[in-house]
Amino acid sequence: MDLLDFIKTNSPILLDGAMGTQLARRGLEMGGQFTLSHPDVVQKIHHQYIQAGCNILITNTLTMNRIYIESHNLEVDVHKVNIMGAKLAKAVVKKGQFVLGDISSTGKILEPLGDLPEATAIETFKEQALALIEGGVDGFIIETIFDLREALCAVHACREVASLPIVACIAFSTPDRSGRTIMGDKADDCARSLTEAGASAVGTNCGDLDPFQMAKIVSEFRAATPLPIIAQPNAGAPKLVEGQTVFDMPPDEFARGMFECLKNGASLLGGCCGTTPEHIRALADLLEN
Repeated sequence: MDLLDFIKTNSPILLDGAMGTQLARRGLEMGGQFTLSHPDVVQKIHHQYIQAGCNILITNTLTMNRIYIESHNLEVDVHKVNIMGAKLAKAVVKKGQFVLGDISSTGKILEPLGDLPEATAIETFKEQALALIEGGVDGFIIETIFDLREALCAVHACREVASLPIVACIAFSTPDRSGRTIMGDKADDCARSLTEAGASAVGTNCGDLDPFQMAKIVSEFRAATPLPIIAQPNAGAPKLVEGQTVFDMPPDEFARGMFECLKNGASLLGGCCGTTPEHIRALADLLEN
């Protein structure tokens, strides 16, 4: 069974949780650059998520596109970091488990509000997608993007270079008024547009919502598309504590919120900022029981 068949015929499917949280626990900063500098650490984290019960791993390549790397002065080779990110995750999974190549924002705003042309964004995402394919990913996940237009650029880029499954997520800032991103995109518009663009599954991750609030967004997606729905919330809504952003929802409460996402129509369940293997294990245990 390939990944597309797996996504279409199974529910629930568990994805992994945050990578940055785990890197921070080990005294490192968050970032895909550690895929090259500390591959053993990244691969160990992948292994812990598999042990926690997930079916799908996500590569540690979140913002490893050329525009983001160059604008943040990261001394990282785009080609090498994405290939390595894919290979580290692929080395951990067994038969019946899969790897999604992680693609996220360029960190720039598209024209006319910003100075990034859509064509440039698409070429940038194509470059990253091709490297992930070379590393052996089973599909792509487009996530932690706050602008529907940028997400569509990423979907179009992936579709141009491969027929692999694409899981497309949007980050929402509020569950009210049918859900809104910080750019004002509505949840149902996102669902329909991503579906029409050729995504294989659609949904939401990260943003400012806790799992219970994200369940409301899931309902909007479920009503707007026939595709499988993904939900990957943070470990609670972000809080500012002594100048630091923290996510402090405990694993058992996170799992209960994820169960609400499942009841509202999500079939792919995972975690974003602040989540750990313990959060994924708590979710796996709840679903099993």
